[in-house]
Amino acid sequence: MRTTRVYVDLPLKPGARVALPEDAAIHLVRVLRLQEGDACVLFNGDGGEHTATLTAANKRGVEAQVGERRAVDNESSLRIALVQGIARGEKMDWILQKATELGVATVLPVQSDRSEVKLEPERAVKRVAHWRSVVVSACEQSGRAVVPEVAAAQPLANAVQSLETPHRFLLDPEATDTIATTPAIEGACVLAVGPEGGWSERDRATLHAAGFKGLRLGPRILRTETAGIAAIAALQARFGDLA
Repeated sequence: MRTTRVYVDLPLKPGARVALPEDAAIHLVRVLRLQEGDACVLFNGDGGEHTATLTAANKRGVEAQVGERRAVDNESSLRIALVQGIARGEKMDWILQKATELGVATVLPVQSDRSEVKLEPERAVKRVAHWRSVVVSACEQSGRAVVPEVAAAQPLANAVQSLETPHRFLLDPEATDTIATTPAIEGACVLAVGPEGGWSERDRATLHAAGFKGLRLGPRILRTETAGIAAIAALQARFGDLA
């Protein structure tokens, strides 16, 4: 039987007894119906995970005894930063979930000329918090012990100014280069995927000025929730750890 993995934003040390945060406690006790004495796995994003046993599960809270730590070595050798044009509702959640499962290291949600989602400051903070929870859930399911960073939503021009990775690509159905013809990439790369309406000419100019090169994904035009995931999988298969 597979042991439940739960992320906790807490220091974890073998032998320690910790009070679990409310969201983790609700998931374990109310959703999964775990009881005192049941086992689980806790991780906090430091690259390892701990066996644990619930020692209390009542109205006063849920506590766990932290067991031994083991390193989790399943991060890709190719660190992909995804610059994603913000998509609507569940599409964005799906993108974040699948990108996390495929090993993306960083996600930068961006607002561009054709973005159909316009986030006011207060709403943006709530959406980013939600997106980060989606990424954490994907780590729990996929066995990752390092949680990808989800940056604050920002204009495209601001996001590309903060990048340091030399290998930068944007998906462009009119480009001549493909992932198959791309020279070897080691270490890291950045992939920019437009929103539902695609990149505008001004967006393209911004990306090209920041050193992004166009990549084509075959003869068909893919939706935003498909294009980035397909490209990440292809990059991981050629340069990363997807066999």
